[in-house]
Amino acid sequence: MKFGIDRLLEDPALRRPLAGKRVALLAHPASLTASLVHSLDALAALPDLKLAAAFGPQHGLRGDKQDNMIETADYRDPVHGIPVFSLYGEVRRPTDAMLDAFDVLLVDLQDVGTRIYTFVTTLRYVLEAAAAHKKAVWVLDRPNPVGRPVEGLKLRPGWESFVGAGPLPMRHGLTLGELGDWFKATLKLDVDYQVVEMEGWAPEAGPGFGWPLGERAWINPSPNAPNLWMARAFPGTVMVEGATLSEGRGTTRPLELFGAPDIDARAVIGEMQALAPQWLGGCALRDIWFEPTFHKHAGQLCSGVQVVTEGPAYGHAAFRPWHLQALGFKAIRRLGPDYPLWRNFPYEYEIGKLAIDVINGGAALREWVDDPAASPADLDALAEPDERAWAAERAGYLRY
Repeated sequence: MKFGIDRLLEDPALRRPLAGKRVALLAHPASLTASLVHSLDALAALPDLKLAAAFGPQHGLRGDKQDNMIETADYRDPVHGIPVFSLYGEVRRPTDAMLDAFDVLLVDLQDVGTRIYTFVTTLRYVLEAAAAHKKAVWVLDRPNPVGRPVEGLKLRPGWESFVGAGPLPMRHGLTLGELGDWFKATLKLDVDYQVVEMEGWAPEAGPGFGWPLGERAWINPSPNAPNLWMARAFPGTVMVEGATLSEGRGTTRPLELFGAPDIDARAVIGEMQALAPQWLGGCALRDIWFEPTFHKHAGQLCSGVQVVTEGPAYGHAAFRPWHLQALGFKAIRRLGPDYPLWRNFPYEYEIGKLAIDVINGGAALREWVDDPAASPADLDALAEPDERAWAAERAGYLRY
């Protein structure tokens, strides 16, 4: 199959509208061609394209910033001599000066198919800025590596943030190009927007079910996104960022596990299996021991649960990572009603709100976890209408 960047590079007809325009690129370390050349270098080598600037999202164009709220400064690219503007530094929206540097912005970002991933919000911000300044935006489309499934509560009004660009469920099932179509329509943006589509993407085909496993190398789109298995678990395990538990940062399997020094992982798994076994399909759970080298519980031995989606245990249609992680929280709460589960700290610049609520786009999931009378059926009653409504809404934006 071919990604958008590969089609743009090989087809001069696709590039013809860019002739004579100042072109900028929004990219990160996973913005690579099929031959593993960075998109910035590949575009700069084209004789018929004038590369004028580049932009980096969270973690930077070079992906050198490890954690959330670690900002990247602007700089000048030492090879190509163009300015590289940070959209995760002093600003998160392009400034007038940044917009003055280009006519067309190419967006070549590998997403992971989860609302919380900030590249989704960055796309919204650049579309809004482009509409206001009459700039063009082209998305060079890439796969949603977790495919088409829909899962989770939609973000509630008033809970918009840098990790919540709009009323999407946690697993939205769209590519970044399709999300741009949705933003343009729902925000009523008058913007010159185009998508250079992929060729041959088959999101229902195994073994990748969204990611062309065996055809393309996985390159970390952010420092703690090391493989497809992380991407599969991420719509659930990202919620652990709002908990006192470790999500595995500081280990070699970040965001595939959760744990802490003071929990009993075997007891947690047993409670999960007893409470809602219907939410545990499509994967395997195993109890593990791990010691983070940095981040939460650094240097401490943690008892943890690994969500295994690699190998024969994986069932794409059955796997429900958001429900699974919610169940993990519920099991810990049932085993320890007073366990200090929720982490209180500024999360992605949101002050005065619990991080778990910012992540979920509202308080409903936390309230379900903390209510001893709330059952799995109660969470289903909240989530299923949102999931059905989103599946119907997004149908008009599917390009593949």
